[in-house]
Amino acid sequence: MGSFQSKNESLEFLKNRFSDYYKSMDIALPDRFGRREYAFVFFGGRGMMRHIGFDKKYNFDYFVKNKVPMHAYYSSAYYKTPNAPTMQEKDWMGAELIFDLDSDHLPDAEKYNYSEQLDLVKDEFVKLVNDFLLNDFGFNKKYIELYFSGGRGYHCHVKDPAVLSLDSNERREVVDYITGRDLKDSVMFHDQATGKKSYGGRTFASGKTLKMPKPDDPGWKGRISRGIIDIIEEIRQSDDPLEKLKGYGVKKSDAEKLLEDLSDERVKRIKEGRLDQTKTIRKFFLNNALRKTAVSIAAGETDEPVTCDIKRLIRLPGSLHGKTGLKVEKISFKNLESFNPLNDTVVFDNEPVEIELSQDFSIVMNDETFDLKKGIQKVPKFLAVFLIGRRTATIS
Repeated sequence: MGSFQSKNESLEFLKNRFSDYYKSMDIALPDRFGRREYAFVFFGGRGMMRHIGFDKKYNFDYFVKNKVPMHAYYSSAYYKTPNAPTMQEKDWMGAELIFDLDSDHLPDAEKYNYSEQLDLVKDEFVKLVNDFLLNDFGFNKKYIELYFSGGRGYHCHVKDPAVLSLDSNERREVVDYITGRDLKDSVMFHDQATGKKSYGGRTFASGKTLKMPKPDDPGWKGRISRGIIDIIEEIRQSDDPLEKLKGYGVKKSDAEKLLEDLSDERVKRIKEGRLDQTKTIRKFFLNNALRKTAVSIAAGETDEPVTCDIKRLIRLPGSLHGKTGLKVEKISFKNLESFNPLNDTVVFDNEPVEIELSQDFSIVMNDETFDLKKGIQKVPKFLAVFLIGRRTATIS
């Protein structure tokens, strides 16, 4: 397997399937499409062809049907001259606010298979949209568009006129809020006296407790409080609380101490908003409530999120992802929770195709369960495209 000939045949197979798709489809272009830059990667090509503009839709249709791109992108920005060869000459007019959530942003993503990663990143995406964009920021749904990327994640486009002119630093502030960056303990929690005592004619606090916000408080205050309570419930309802805590990154000795400290009475006080001064409890909750409630929007501290980029290229809705053959699909708000990309973005039929797998592979796709062994297999065309695109198989 993996000979030069088989790789060429596999690439040709993918290109032909993509050609079938683009010739049969009428892809709807984004609003103000004549102000966008377009870019493409082609089968067997090297690098990206960009700085392309289309003033008429039929020019775009002719291009994709004849060139057959492996990947298709367009700019989140609007330009006066989108096909100019340099960014300065394009003359920037504004840009949508883009959120790109990918499975490689997830902690320990490598522990999960492709399907599990898609489920986890969708959870993050739902949190982003519902908790932050709609609730905290108050964006109107009419200005928000949701997409599956065709690969490992989801895109959200915010088109509210109020955000189009934001510069990179202003967009970074949005990201910092959503990720809880630099959220200060002193803002979220405060000490409160629990009693009084007198000495030398003066009155002093005899004790104190750490007060936390109420769960129904707006913004981050309520979010952190709900996160703390959720963590407590997860631990207490777990069949193995010790393992649950270790899953949060707590070492065994600290986990054992924490479980001892989480008495019924202490849990009751925490739910009433009194987070005890026990060092083990305080350290645990302050470290983990934020991690639980923030959105994983970048791959680590040094990764610059897509959101900050005012000239970003993003996948074109309706196009196919060259590594999966899945469609970049728009998702309605009412269907977001139930959306299943391995069913809802499959565009090829189930005509059998003979492939050679480089490894065992299991997946549920298009409502079918596949448990495939390494070697020669016959699979539906949609799965053949997926596996060959991921370089897990070649044409036999």
